[in-house]
Amino acid sequence: MCETIDPALCGFSVAFDPLDGSSIVDTNFTVGTIFGVWPGDKLTGVTGGDQVAAAMGIYGPRTTYVIALKDCPGTHEFLLLDEGKWQHVKDTTSIGEGKMFSPGNLRATFDNPDYSKLIDYYVKEKYTLRYTGGMVPDVNQIIVKEKGIFTNVTSPSAKAKLRLLFEVAPLGLLVEKAGGHSSDGKQSVLDKVINELDERTQVAYGSKNEIIRFEETLYGSSRLAAGATVGAAA
Repeated sequence: MCETIDPALCGFSVAFDPLDGSSIVDTNFTVGTIFGVWPGDKLTGVTGGDQVAAAMGIYGPRTTYVIALKDCPGTHEFLLLDEGKWQHVKDTTSIGEGKMFSPGNLRATFDNPDYSKLIDYYVKEKYTLRYTGGMVPDVNQIIVKEKGIFTNVTSPSAKAKLRLLFEVAPLGLLVEKAGGHSSDGKQSVLDKVINELDERTQVAYGSKNEIIRFEETLYGSSRLAAGATVGAAA
């Protein structure tokens, strides 16, 4: 086992979800693949911020891959052409403001009044609902449209389902390299230490102001409002 993280000697470790959205395959909704790449041979005791790359494949009307490299600005979208070649079609470096929301785990609003309050705000402010039940398409739209927020919040009766290693951290790198932000309610998901392979967490992805609203509504304050440099920007 390597004691130091030198990719030339130790290689890389990859964590991936081969089919995100398996429960919506029969309805012919868009599904996808998620993977994150870490240097060395460890996938525990590391953070999402240690990733050197992350990507998601989106299998819908178009087949695309969205990729982020730690040392390369932006998040980049590639389109699979009919002749089997990949074409770079978009790079995203900024996530702005826009009234689009994708609320997961809504059953948590039953006994999480703060989450219920947040959802009521979106409805009152006439946000557009864009939710498929697939994490890949629901997060991908934030990067492609450069606006919006995705939430998946827990409660005493609705426990966390999203896996930090296989889903949350890789998508966190993609969103943050695109100029957006992520949060588990108190910190960037890229700052969370992955203690177990199957560790679960709540999460939100979106613009800076949307994540500030998310954190302040659920926990009363936001480290982004205080100007803290976190996650991929650290």
